[in-house]
Amino acid sequence: MSVHVIGIFKIQSPRDFDDYRAQVGATIELYGGKVIRRGVCENPFWNQLYAAPFDTFVELSFSSLEDAKRWANSPEYSALLPVRERAMQLTLFPVLV
Repeated sequence: MSVHVIGIFKIQSPRDFDDYRAQVGATIELYGGKVIRRGVCENPFWNQLYAAPFDTFVELSFSSLEDAKRWANSPEYSALLPVRERAMQLTLFPVLV
């Protein structure tokens, strides 16, 4: 079963965000994933879960949940965490499709 990984985030530092984006794609590809789409988010129509504000999203695709987990916990991705922490606040979750 394939899995999509959705990330919603609030950019904190555009410069660090650009640095993160320039590097993260290579880590995704190492684990068989690919970026499906990126975009800017408008205000939600409903927010009954009281999600924190976010302004950007990404959708990734992996062939399995195991591959997505291996990427999310990989040493290659972990090396980007200091940049990510400066760049954004992030919520990242898998969606089985």
